[in-house]
Amino acid sequence: MQAYHLGSVGNMDGLVLRDTPTPEPGDYEVLVRVHARSLNFRDTLIMQGRYPLPAVSGVVPLSDGAGEVVAVGSKVKRFAIGDKVAGSYFPQWQSGRLTMEQAAEQYGCTRDGMLAEYVLANEQGLVRTPQHLSYAEAACLPCAALTAWSALNGSRRIIPGETVLTIGAGGVALFATQFARMAGARVIAITSSAGKAAVLKEHGAHEVVNYVEHPDWDKQVRALTAGRGMDHIVETGSIATLPKSINSAALDCQLTLIAALASSAEAGDALDPRIFAGLLNIRRVFVGSRNDFEEMNRALELHQLRPRIDKVFAWEEARLAYQHFESRQHIGKVVIVG
Repeated sequence: MQAYHLGSVGNMDGLVLRDTPTPEPGDYEVLVRVHARSLNFRDTLIMQGRYPLPAVSGVVPLSDGAGEVVAVGSKVKRFAIGDKVAGSYFPQWQSGRLTMEQAAEQYGCTRDGMLAEYVLANEQGLVRTPQHLSYAEAACLPCAALTAWSALNGSRRIIPGETVLTIGAGGVALFATQFARMAGARVIAITSSAGKAAVLKEHGAHEVVNYVEHPDWDKQVRALTAGRGMDHIVETGSIATLPKSINSAALDCQLTLIAALASSAEAGDALDPRIFAGLLNIRRVFVGSRNDFEEMNRALELHQLRPRIDKVFAWEEARLAYQHFESRQHIGKVVIVG
């Protein structure tokens, strides 16, 4: 089979295509013919050598992929040949709280990922994909979709009538917009252009604030809520956007921190005192467990929701897919098929 490997980290030159033997499943393993995979921000960090967890030398990249079961081990019970499946971001995390041991095993980082024709996985690290989705659409779910789902359905689930703020028009933000609208919430989105605003409204945003036109977008958000602020904030920006997100928060807001990378020095001189007064709750989310993934898929299937795919690249265009993603011009997910 063919697979891309990270022969080195630092730049695109490290991505090399190799021929390797097609693996055979052990007793509890499943062999998946991967038909599509999608890129996430963490994949570019791994390639650049900036991800907190160092990648194994020569690893096959990408955490997200979907395909068809083509062979199963003699003791496999969860799947049969022909099933459509996707891999869990943390293949050992089935339920409960994430442990360090579970976090240390990730597709496309510490174990071979989805940028291969075939992937071998333990049956416990896979889920069935929603029947109404194509392979390309299903490949968008393991990281971005599940992260958005966990942000809104974690320790404090969103309820109808609440307000939700999303940042940007990337995969997590678009999924969060869809899930919040599905739950009956009012969604206010922050983005940078009229084109992105139109896509966000198409996917469920009630109002969109252009942060280029309104640099003090937190004031716009508070104005749109008659000064009250937001009940939930899905912070997919960076440390630099966090102060404005905090200033957009209502009393007892649930702010879920997705990204925590400083893109500038404009992170503010001090933390907002409301954090310490118990008037604002900030939590970090780490994608989600297999059980969370399966719960989300049931909701996707019930509501027939589909991800927004920005562009699809062919197998031999993997480097172009990375370059397109790194340009940050995409609205939604970037997918590689073949």
